[in-house]
Amino acid sequence: MIKKLYNLKKLQIDQRLAEKGQLLSKIKDIEEELISTNKQMVQTTVNKFGAISDFAILQLHKDTMKLHISKLHREKEKLENEVESLLDVIIELQKESEQFDYLLKEEKKKKFKEMIKAQDDEASEYMQSKYIAS
Repeated sequence: MIKKLYNLKKLQIDQRLAEKGQLLSKIKDIEEELISTNKQMVQTTVNKFGAISDFAILQLHKDTMKLHISKLHREKEKLENEVESLLDVIIELQKESEQFDYLLKEEKKKKFKEMIKAQDDEASEYMQSKYIAS
């Protein structure tokens, strides 16, 4: 039973680590999109002698990009918070896993001691039967 619980905790840890990897990948994608959007915003221009409406459209475009950047920052913060809470869960699962691992080791020690005692008893009985037989 303890072995099953230990294996379950190990499986849960592996799942959480995979989930953490996915979140970190999403964060990296967001950071790349932020860099790309910032670069686009800086490089966006209109013709030197363009109409006033071109400048208004450019400003609208830049405002839209700034809004997109702020949304990306919020999403990135949300994902980073999820990673932090996931790390707490992983740490807790590892603690539980270590407890079950300790219990398994203690159980093995106990079984080994019982086996040694049984072998000693068996050897003692054999020696007594030889002594009685002689």
